[in-house]
Amino acid sequence: MRVLVTRPQPDAAATAARLVAAGHAALVDPMLAVEAIGEARLPEGRFDALALTSVNGARALAARAEWAGLRHLALYTVGWRTAQAAPEGAVPHIAGGDGAALIALLRERLPRGTRLLHVCGEERAVDLGAALEGDGIAVELFTLYRAVPAPALSEATISAAREGRIDAAFHFSPRTAATLAARAAEADVAEAFGRVTHLCFSPKVAAPLAAAGWPVRIAAAPNENALFALLSA
Repeated sequence: MRVLVTRPQPDAAATAARLVAAGHAALVDPMLAVEAIGEARLPEGRFDALALTSVNGARALAARAEWAGLRHLALYTVGWRTAQAAPEGAVPHIAGGDGAALIALLRERLPRGTRLLHVCGEERAVDLGAALEGDGIAVELFTLYRAVPAPALSEATISAAREGRIDAAFHFSPRTAATLAARAAEADVAEAFGRVTHLCFSPKVAAPLAAAGWPVRIAAAPNENALFALLSA
């Protein structure tokens, strides 16, 4: 199977290596580039707990000096991958892999009056503040990174699409999926991508691809193992 990987680096390279090890061919063309926001400042005041909703947020926090003053806080992560990327010394409480599961865990564990620090990017898949306001939990944002869309598809991707050398594509986020759909249209290869099977983390990830008229399949769970299972299904 010839698979296009669109997630940001360094995760794209790791996924590609796993594909090759499993006997597939991998073409890497990240649709987003993650940039640290060096000027980000920690909100003032005391916090009772810390939430991480992405691997990129976990990595960004690990690179910040502020972590030393936050490591004593109870840490909650959206799933296992984010927990694995958490800064050294963290002992995370791990939710079931999506925003709804994390919100449920926070409601269960945190009392009213808690002040929660959400380490995040400029664009967030889940609004913890809005979700937890009614539970008496105040959420402050520590925005440490931004994801910048790719300006165009690579020439290798355009050629492979036109020549029918992409059988499937892995999609991990709604934003990378939407960026691929937009860039494919701009490169006049949208029709070619309509002949590719698009393997997606979730219905939300699949939505911009389905809107483009492309065939989608949705993993049984929002993780890489479930995407790989689709390759042999």
